[in-house]
Amino acid sequence: MSVFSRSSVTAVLGPTNTGKTHLAVERMCGHSSGILGFPLRLLAREVYDRVVAIKGADQVGLITGEEKILPPKARWLLCTAESMPLDRDVAFVGLDEAQLGADPERGHVFTDRLLRARGREETMILGSDSLRPMLRRLVPDAEIIGRPRFSTLSYAGAKKLSRLPRRSAIVAFSAEEVYAVAETLRRLRGGTAVVMGALSPRTRNAQVAMFQAGEVDYLVATDAIGMGLNLDVAHVAFAGLHKFDGRKRRRLTIAEMAQIAGRAGRHQRDGTFGALHAEGPEAFTPEEIDKIEAHQVPRLDFLFWREGMPDLASIDGLIADLERRPAEDGLRAAPQSVDLAVLKRLATDERIRDRARSPQAVRRLWAACSLPDFRKLGVDPHARFVGRIFTALTEGDGHVPHTWFAQEIDRLDNVQGDVETIAGRIAAARSWAYIAHRPDWLADPAHWAERTRAVEERLSDALHARLTQRFVDRRTSMLLRQIGAGAGEIPVEIDADGEVSVDSHVLGTLDGFRFSVAPDARATDKRMLLAAAEKRLGGELARRGAALATADNSTITLHIGADGGPGLIWHGSPVARLDRGPELSRPAITLDRSLDCLGARQREAIRARLSRWVTDEIARHCRALPKLEAILRDPDAPPALRAVAATLAEHGGISPRDPVAEPLGALGQEERKRLRAAGITIGTLDLFDPRLLKPKAALWRTALFAARGDRPGSALPRDGATVLDRGSRGAGTRMGFRMIGGQAVRVDLVERIARDAHDRRKGRQPFAPDPALATSIGLTEPTIAKLMARLGFKGAAPQEGRPRWAWRGRPAPRRGAVRPVGPANAFAALADLEFGNG
Repeated sequence: MSVFSRSSVTAVLGPTNTGKTHLAVERMCGHSSGILGFPLRLLAREVYDRVVAIKGADQVGLITGEEKILPPKARWLLCTAESMPLDRDVAFVGLDEAQLGADPERGHVFTDRLLRARGREETMILGSDSLRPMLRRLVPDAEIIGRPRFSTLSYAGAKKLSRLPRRSAIVAFSAEEVYAVAETLRRLRGGTAVVMGALSPRTRNAQVAMFQAGEVDYLVATDAIGMGLNLDVAHVAFAGLHKFDGRKRRRLTIAEMAQIAGRAGRHQRDGTFGALHAEGPEAFTPEEIDKIEAHQVPRLDFLFWREGMPDLASIDGLIADLERRPAEDGLRAAPQSVDLAVLKRLATDERIRDRARSPQAVRRLWAACSLPDFRKLGVDPHARFVGRIFTALTEGDGHVPHTWFAQEIDRLDNVQGDVETIAGRIAAARSWAYIAHRPDWLADPAHWAERTRAVEERLSDALHARLTQRFVDRRTSMLLRQIGAGAGEIPVEIDADGEVSVDSHVLGTLDGFRFSVAPDARATDKRMLLAAAEKRLGGELARRGAALATADNSTITLHIGADGGPGLIWHGSPVARLDRGPELSRPAITLDRSLDCLGARQREAIRARLSRWVTDEIARHCRALPKLEAILRDPDAPPALRAVAATLAEHGGISPRDPVAEPLGALGQEERKRLRAAGITIGTLDLFDPRLLKPKAALWRTALFAARGDRPGSALPRDGATVLDRGSRGAGTRMGFRMIGGQAVRVDLVERIARDAHDRRKGRQPFAPDPALATSIGLTEPTIAKLMARLGFKGAAPQEGRPRWAWRGRPAPRRGAVRPVGPANAFAALADLEFGNG
């Protein structure tokens, strides 16, 4: 092996952010033609876009393993190192990150390009200063130029994820760790972009664009960002300092740490680096920090090498050449890479050997073995796939069958699934893209290259969408960026449905004074969104509080909830509930907890307004109650009157007559007149205010009983009901119905029947009541019989088929009847039944 040079060779060495790549692009564009080789497909694509902007798309080509854009007149080519066409005569050749010749997996490729790739007029080698001694040894005629870093790189200490500054890149060393860090940042900081070498250029560019545009302030990446990707990063944080290099888990070298940390800072802007751990194996040592800050990376004393032009006469000769040890001092035999491992595995298959008898077939076999294992399946599965490809290339028309290719592409053309699923499809699509860009492997390579490109683009767009959906909460990110702004500086929009949005991002819904976080918010984000809404809705809530404190009567309504609890509604939203007060008609007002956001003075004003509304409504619909309670408070009222008033007040203005028969009998005309002035009808069986039987009054009485805590039997009867079944809700004296046999009859109708019967009777002579009255009310014959008996009548001989009754005399009040004295009485729920049995 000989080291040779056909042109002047310049080596530009230095740390990151020295403008080496920019210089190489300028030098290449100054020549009539050129090739630049890069370590990553992503970086090759990035520079390709820059050169296209300078030279035009028809003059510039891109060649990577799975992507080829090669216009017929292309004079400037951007390539991955593996894809550099060494047989092409060009004026300029450049190799970026040449220190990767020391990489165990791909180092032999970079070493080969360093030794053999030359431009007709100029060759430029770019890399770390660690490469200097090896260049002196291997390319002694090279002119070595050192370039200082444009900005300062300094250690900023260890910081937790929650304390990382904005414009930080967090570097992890596995997809699982990248996803875990990204998920944490989504919760803490609203989101992050994700960059990994396995991403397609389209996905990577979309993710980087989010970061560069400031849509997110953080980026989580693998060590791929160390390979020259240009990002506006101010700080690089290492999630760990160990990585699995394909063979073992090891600590990063100083050179690797410096390469990654050097991504911080851009041109003249200084950068910082640090770790997420202050102590332990994942923390920097003082020695490592000093060397990274001073850009003192250990010098390389060897590079990996493998024969770049092996013997293709036979399989065994090819393997021997690839395993041959280098004779040149400073070079080491490269560890066995995947392509060689696959070749050796296939060499044991006699069917493969039979097909590879000629140099042309061996060349095809070696080309097939060079297909990268994009899916990371391992040697055995990948060897089977390569063997199938080679078999197809050595039978029939010598092409991969288009039916097989089409079936695989159609199977991959599916954008459904999560991040890992779509990323797996992209990896598989890259294998078929690699095949499509081999001009002699398909009958119509241009068609299939376009087909795979379209599929990869769709998958890439889907992957970007999934990454953004999974790791970016634009609403949270926006709020966090504005978290320090004053409430008046950020416009809050509330639409007619109460939807609250800030800067077009929906936070949730404001229903009255209660803010509900948007249903699509994750549980971990709800606290932050509530805090953000509280900060920005203060003015709106105060305005609503002022409106409620002076609310018109028509905007407030009484509502009984599903649990029977009474509450007050303002513009459709709950604002208070009724609780036990000093008297039934004076319930306490307890403001809804949603009003806690208001000041104490404003809450008191609201409570006073609601209290006035309740008082006015009770006086309007339940007039008897305040008047009865006024009798109770009157010290001049006789005891008998106060006793009757107390029972009526306790029962909401409707009570059976039996429990108050004794004090009622002691009342004089003036006392009875006072009861009638309060609206009370002294009936045969019941005392009641007929106005309390109206629907609105019944609603209020139910609410007042519930506020007192006395909910059994307090359900509302249906509007206009005259008779209810015994088992119906609301079928009780408390709600204005008297239980008689199997029916509950409204007390005012019972009194009407009683008055009609007394009007028709003449002494104790038998008489026939008006049948139309009872029928119109809906009473059954058994109920009529029980009611007449309860009214003091006894059955007489029918006349002409019509039942007749005779006066027996008023029955004595029932003794032992249970008198309910409030919700604490265990018999309160039975009172209606006891009073109503007839």
